Amino acid sequence: MLVFTNFKIETKYFQFNCVLVQNIHIMIKKIYILPLFVLIVFVMTISSCKKDTQLNPNIPDVNINFTIDPNSSLFIQLNTVGGWLYLDEVPGMYVPYPSRGIIVYRQDVNLFKAYERQPPNEPFKCDNGNNLTKLIVGNNYPFIKDTCTGTMYSILDGSIFTGEGEYPLIEYNAFYDGGLLYINN
Repeated sequence: MLVFTNFKIETKYFQFNCVLVQNIHIMIKKIYILPLFVLIVFVMTISSCKKDTQLNPNIPDVNINFTIDPNSSLFIQLNTVGGWLYLDEVPGMYVPYPSRGIIVYRQDVNLFKAYERQPPNEPFKCDNGNNLTKLIVGNNYPFIKDTCTGTMYSILDGSIFTGEGEYPLIEYNAFYDGGLLYINN
């Protein structure tokens, strides 16, 4: 449409049509571009939402903030790929209540996972007062087991492997900078 504006044709009829086409083009730009842009952004926002994702209501309300050196002798289980440990059972490490502890797993040379030891599904099902159920790895490796329900979770991504439940493991942020491992929520 803009090409016509550069043409100079001697008759009034064609000049009138060129000006008319240019005015229609400007009107379309003003009226339709902004609402069209808003519509596209709205559709993209709606389509990117995950409708089936639900926040686990069993996540303990606790501030987790640890910095450890996974290559030190204190954390010797984490010195190799595939190593894991219960952070709450390391001497000198205190994991605040209501957390039941943290499982730290070295998935790769530079990649760690940190999971809450509280079962993500029905955490108080086998509660007998002072003894709360904790998730364990032990002989179940490469799985994490809920000793109350028997549900098994993958240590690689926290997903349910066998058993019943709606939620995967509760995972904390784990960032390794090559020297120190930062675990927080």
